[in-house]
Amino acid sequence: MNLVYLDNSATTKPHKEVVDEVAQCMEQYYANPSSAHKLGVDAEKKLKAAREKLAVFLKAKPQEIIFTSGGSEANNMAVLGVVSKGDHIITTKIEHPSVIKLLQDMEKDSFEITYLDVDCHGCINLEQLSSSMKENTKLISIMYVNNEMGSIQPINEIIDIVREKSRKAKVHIDAVQAFGKLPMNVKEIGADLISFSAHKIHGPKGVGALYIKEGLRLRPLIAGGGQEFDIRSGTENLPGISGFGIAVEMAAKGFEDKKQSIRALKQHFIEGLKGFDRIKINSPLDEKHIDNILNVSFEGVRGEVMLHALEDYNIYVSTGSACSAKKGAHKNYVLPAMGLSSTQAEGAIRFSFSYLNTIEEIDYTIDAIKKILPFLRRISK
Repeated sequence: MNLVYLDNSATTKPHKEVVDEVAQCMEQYYANPSSAHKLGVDAEKKLKAAREKLAVFLKAKPQEIIFTSGGSEANNMAVLGVVSKGDHIITTKIEHPSVIKLLQDMEKDSFEITYLDVDCHGCINLEQLSSSMKENTKLISIMYVNNEMGSIQPINEIIDIVREKSRKAKVHIDAVQAFGKLPMNVKEIGADLISFSAHKIHGPKGVGALYIKEGLRLRPLIAGGGQEFDIRSGTENLPGISGFGIAVEMAAKGFEDKKQSIRALKQHFIEGLKGFDRIKINSPLDEKHIDNILNVSFEGVRGEVMLHALEDYNIYVSTGSACSAKKGAHKNYVLPAMGLSSTQAEGAIRFSFSYLNTIEEIDYTIDAIKKILPFLRRISK
């Protein structure tokens, strides 16, 4: 087996069609989309086409789509764009660092933040959400799918509670890990703001998007030339955006078949792990967890050691969020919040799948674990 890539929640391999589109835009559509001449107009048409592809996929209006540099910027734009000092914000204890770290800084600057608890599945308590709502609650920011455990939040119920309790509170959904994997109709979801990223769906890095519900006006983070409907100034990354459009088109083709193939991979992997002792499946195959993520704790082994041992077999996995994987000083806060013990959290590995993975790759990975695990446990003693 040449290479088994099971770290698709960190990033995905760009499709060849995406790479070709990016290259073509750099070579032929290099003009500024804001320029008035023909080359600029042609570039603007490319930009418009990509926006329409994303809008069609999300059942949104093109003018509701704002392109960003990625999911982190989209999250920051959503949070900072609607709140002011003194406002109350509700989030969870397991959000992506681009939300958690931002809110921790804001908490020091006259913002009031409530961090909701989660259960062993990573899901919030809806009653706690309801009781946390206040007169000055301005924003609820909750991720759709957790990037480490694959937990799926009850988004529709969350939004129903917010709408019932407040007319002015806005709802932001970080859908970076759900995008392209779960069916997504922004009108049916009913959120005010939703974040997306291209490189999680075999698109290019450095490009994402924020859905902004029609009628909602955000305070811009970047002042400048007024691009992106005067919400996100700066010359657009046309090659990345156009590549994003191609990735979205490809994600839409055979969507249900791709979902079923990924479900089969996870089911096969879990079956193959049944013979192992002292392991814990943290994200089982059920309606509360996305099929793309399988988080497993191998007790008696540090996850980082297991990661590098698998790398010797050309198998690439993760111990958690790629945004904090190299920062050893920052302990994992997601798994303990879900009730995992320190040893279970320390031994956790995230396997994340794409429809491009195969059953043969899963079998190869299971065989490698069979060889690696007993040895690692012996030397860890």
